Amino acid sequence: MPRIPGVPTRRAGWLAKLLYRVARRRFGAVPEPATVYAHHNGVLLTWALFENTLQRAVRRLPEGLRELVTYRVATQVGCSWCVDFGTMLQRMQGLDIERLKEIDSYADSPRYTGIDKQAIAYADAMTAQPPTVTDEMVAALDAELGHDGLVELTFIVAVENMRARCFHALGITDQGFTSGEACRVPVPSDKAITMRRG
Repeated sequence: MPRIPGVPTRRAGWLAKLLYRVARRRFGAVPEPATVYAHHNGVLLTWALFENTLQRAVRRLPEGLRELVTYRVATQVGCSWCVDFGTMLQRMQGLDIERLKEIDSYADSPRYTGIDKQAIAYADAMTAQPPTVTDEMVAALDAELGHDGLVELTFIVAVENMRARCFHALGITDQGFTSGEACRVPVPSDKAITMRRG
């Protein structure tokens, strides 16, 4: 359970109820971050609009590369929710999720292309504390992806750092999207919240 209990449908405002309904149709369950963000309508709306706009805006990079670096950041930060949800998205998009098992040895794995390896190394360098991005990394990626591709890659990595760090801090953990178990508990029940407060 997250550190702040999610808002159950019965107690949710109209905006949260609407977003819960859309999420259920799209993913089969309500993502737990939505239930936690539902405590603050401004944050919930901003997050929903941002994610929807982002999905429409990032079209320069191949989908597999975008999802790969997103997944890598999630593993580096330690956000099990992001790893779970990201794996489900890759599966839904028909991407090779088997290669994710070799993400920690990507540099030597034949399952990753040259650009995959460069992008993962860049994601690692951006995620490191402090960041360790070099001029050489940027120049190599710019030569491969172009200015627009490099900007998109950089933005995707930064966004996933924000998501993963926020969800990790709030104690939002894997929800069962990868295993198909997420549908069983899509939104916290009133009883669960009462027990937690109790």
